[in-house]
Amino acid sequence: MLLHQLTSNKRYMFWTLQAVGWSGWAFTFYLGVLFWGKVPSENYHWYLPLISLIGMGFTLILRALYRAMWEMPIVRRVVAIFIGSYLAGLAWMACRGAIFYRVFPEQRKPYEQHGMEWYSYFDGAISAFWVMLVWSALYFGIKYYLQSQEEKERWLKAMSMAHQAQLKMLRYQLNPHFLFNTLNAISTLILDQNNDLANTMVTRLSRFLRYSLDNDPMQKVTVAQEMDALRLYLDIEKVRFEERLQLHFDVDDNAETALMPSLLLQPLVENSIKYAIANAINGGTIAINAKVFGGDLLLSVADDGPGLDLRNGRLPKGGGVGLTNCRERLKELYGQDQNFRLSTTEPHGLTINIRIPLERETKAA
Repeated sequence: MLLHQLTSNKRYMFWTLQAVGWSGWAFTFYLGVLFWGKVPSENYHWYLPLISLIGMGFTLILRALYRAMWEMPIVRRVVAIFIGSYLAGLAWMACRGAIFYRVFPEQRKPYEQHGMEWYSYFDGAISAFWVMLVWSALYFGIKYYLQSQEEKERWLKAMSMAHQAQLKMLRYQLNPHFLFNTLNAISTLILDQNNDLANTMVTRLSRFLRYSLDNDPMQKVTVAQEMDALRLYLDIEKVRFEERLQLHFDVDDNAETALMPSLLLQPLVENSIKYAIANAINGGTIAINAKVFGGDLLLSVADDGPGLDLRNGRLPKGGGVGLTNCRERLKELYGQDQNFRLSTTEPHGLTINIRIPLERETKAA
């Protein structure tokens, strides 16, 4: 929780790093004093925290300067970093010297005796400059890193939104011919005064469209739910084709609870009806299968129509929008961990085989 708050809140991160950084400097400086000699007096325990706070104050001035020149050319920023760090180091060292020699006057005598007060101040100013320069480098480094992470997050978010938009576009490309043919069939039934069947078709069409629009293409449904929706769609088409359309469902029991993209098979079945059933005088048969093999869910749609001119199991150019959309949708969802292959149904027809990773619906505890 603390790490998340640190990385997500820039203000919290800045002040935390400031506190940790300057506390670390004070502790390291104190260890250096212990290593090279004795601590001047008991007042040293408040002297170091005081000059650390003063140094932190100068870094806040540097922060305001760097914010103001953030959009400047890189050369100006580099020059500003060195000049700002040097001036901040001089000012910080002046404050340190004034406080130090007032609190520890005995430390000043050796330098006064040899006329080297200026050397002591110059030597301390150089070290203070390096402290400020390191702080500036860390400030720019962390800020550039956070900025790059934000840009990466925005890019990932944009890619995710584009990914979802692509899926929805592919998912919602229902063939307008299906709606036109269904409404035309309903109109014919009404003209024939077959109102009961017309009402049944309207009800089924309404339920199917509601299902297709209510289901998020980013979410998956069970095979059993998908087959129910497919039967709903095919019940509508059965009214149109009657006995010319023969259907066979073969779904294994262990495949019913497997997850798959919603309405993945509908455009494939629609493609079979369009090319294999509608153009045949005696109609034809469509077989839908689902089974589990190893760690995969295997789906297939087969018809006994004229088939397609296949080349190595791939769709020839102009071979159908529904097939292309289905293939693209699988690529968007599963990447390379899927397979979409076309083959010839013996003695004639088209078989579409789909392999996707096996997923099960997780039940809430």
